[in-house]
Amino acid sequence: MAMSKTEIPMSTGATDALVEGKSVLVAIPTLNEEKHIEACIRSLMRGDDRLRAAKLVVADGGSTDATREIVTRLQREFPNVELIENPGRLQSAAVNLVAREQRLDDHLYLVRCDAHAAYPPAYIMTVVDRLAAKASASLVVCMDSVGDSTCFQAANAWVVDTPLGSGGSAHRGGSMSGYVDHGHHAGFALDRFLSIGGYDESFSHNEDAELDERLAAAGGKIWLEADIRLLYRPRDRIGSLAKQYYSYGRGRARTLLKHRRRPKLRQLAPVGLFLGSAGGIAFSAITPWTFLAPVSYLALLIGTSLWGLFATRSACGLLSGLAAGTMHMSWAAGFLRQVFIR
Repeated sequence: MAMSKTEIPMSTGATDALVEGKSVLVAIPTLNEEKHIEACIRSLMRGDDRLRAAKLVVADGGSTDATREIVTRLQREFPNVELIENPGRLQSAAVNLVAREQRLDDHLYLVRCDAHAAYPPAYIMTVVDRLAAKASASLVVCMDSVGDSTCFQAANAWVVDTPLGSGGSAHRGGSMSGYVDHGHHAGFALDRFLSIGGYDESFSHNEDAELDERLAAAGGKIWLEADIRLLYRPRDRIGSLAKQYYSYGRGRARTLLKHRRRPKLRQLAPVGLFLGSAGGIAFSAITPWTFLAPVSYLALLIGTSLWGLFATRSACGLLSGLAAGTMHMSWAAGFLRQVFIR
């Protein structure tokens, strides 16, 4: 699912190499993005003259709105923008299609962009310049969550960038560049992306982390560039957040099962909280002390809400515990369903 990002200033810094625009291939998956696609393309084409030589490919999954018409109109202004059909519909299928069928001999880098987004000036060329300078297989970037549409979104945005929300993931609000095992996908060395087969199109969620597993197994390094940052607008309602994290949990379980990996401690934590709370309630009539598990977890969430209140200096912060609990329980439910039911 595309993420909502908003344009922010980006540090350009000095790089060790400048990549030619003709070496860059950009994949933009779309499906009914008439409200966002023009702003996305215009933002991607700003800030660097080299962008005129880059190839931007919009892979449309069968839009029934005006997305295709808007892209066709923009092609008159930006001749380097192409529009193709994506019969696979999913974002992963779109990126694979662009990488496999649109590459030329002089395309060395692949940049993945979301249509439901507006990017900082020179985003594409900054990504590939840093990627070239590090000689890495992949470059990932940081996301900073913001919420301004509802009180719940504001609380969700704050808590997701804390260890309680993201488990300490380096790309969620982090500030340190370095080699990582996963992050928000931005750019790839095209030959390395193709050599491992691109995304697994059977994954509707967690396809990025699954690809990172194969990339690392093939000896590829993933560089997190903390100077390139995107704003992320998380879900603004509890129901949509629950659905999102349920799918995330299922996707993570699929990745671990496919690669026969053990979960990390931060991935086991929500499962433990789910089982402890459910078990504590179920057995409390027999062994009353087990009720301490859900009570302790509730106390943790209340403490999170109070922490959010003071950290955000807003009454909306009181919903932080609700947002965190929704993430934990939904993720764990999806994870356990995939492990035991599939």
